[in-house]
Amino acid sequence: MKKLCFFLSLLASITFFNACSTDVELYADYKDIPVVYGLIDATQDTNFVRINRAFSSSNDHPINATEVALIADSCNYPGKFDAQIVEYKAGFGNHFIPTGRVFVLDTITIHHKDTGIFYAPHQKVYYTTEPFNVNTASTRYKYQLVVNKGNDTITSETGLVGGEDFRILTFQTTFISDPTDAVGKIAFKPADNAAFYDVKMFFNYREKHGATEVLKQVKWDFGTKSINQLTYEDGTYVVTYSMNSLFNLLEEAIGGDTLAVTRYFDEEPFEIMIAAGGEELYNYIQINSQAGGLSQTIPDYTNIRGGYGVFSSRIHKSRLAKLASRAATDLYGKRAWNFVQQ
Repeated sequence: MKKLCFFLSLLASITFFNACSTDVELYADYKDIPVVYGLIDATQDTNFVRINRAFSSSNDHPINATEVALIADSCNYPGKFDAQIVEYKAGFGNHFIPTGRVFVLDTITIHHKDTGIFYAPHQKVYYTTEPFNVNTASTRYKYQLVVNKGNDTITSETGLVGGEDFRILTFQTTFISDPTDAVGKIAFKPADNAAFYDVKMFFNYREKHGATEVLKQVKWDFGTKSINQLTYEDGTYVVTYSMNSLFNLLEEAIGGDTLAVTRYFDEEPFEIMIAAGGEELYNYIQINSQAGGLSQTIPDYTNIRGGYGVFSSRIHKSRLAKLASRAATDLYGKRAWNFVQQ
């Protein structure tokens, strides 16, 4: 059985066009295979692309992927490839034409990477500081990655996730201390080109014991949801939460730990965070994980022509939110957790 030594460090650091065939001959023993990962975020001032290599193996000549992943020279190509990202704009008949903007990718070494399944603490990556355009009501863009590797060319395309309308609408959260089946809602406007969303919420508070103050939080993780798994209401997506979940989480976090501790929270103690990911990344994660894992076997999905991996886009939004007055009153008066008003 043939296997591919695959390195997914970029996807491991995150917690997202169609599947493409490839001209790579995968089954030649010890032939290096390009592995490319790029997740473009138009809100960032620097975007990175990983261009590494993997190796095929056989039962007669096995390769231990975990061991090879720890060797920088086994993963990196020597020198620097001619790599660039080309911008396209939709024209007449929705035909995309080059805008003339070409982002030449340079290399840089990232230092102080944590140890793990990939080599550390230094990693070579390709990067650009050029600003990316996102879709507007009247203009649509897409971006093509082009890597010239000797006589071979590696390419891929993606639209950027985001857009002018993507925003979190919820500005206040509501909770009830008593048992209830009622639910609250987190609402947000869709992001262009997004195929899935990852929604989290945090309640931040402080504990003061004498002169020592410690930041604390409880967390809601709603998980990864495709657009088909979300409720769509009046042009917005909605994620629901139980209205007594705040008190349940605090019961678990604090319990009877009230001695000599005073607790406070700010005017906007909640932080709502939403990550949106592109279709290519969603397909890469979903299809390949269902096919038996993302670590060593040959992936069923890739949108990299001339290699493997994924070139897609993601974006993050966050917003602070208030706590409804009834829930604040319940925290101050009905629970022996020593929450006090500032």
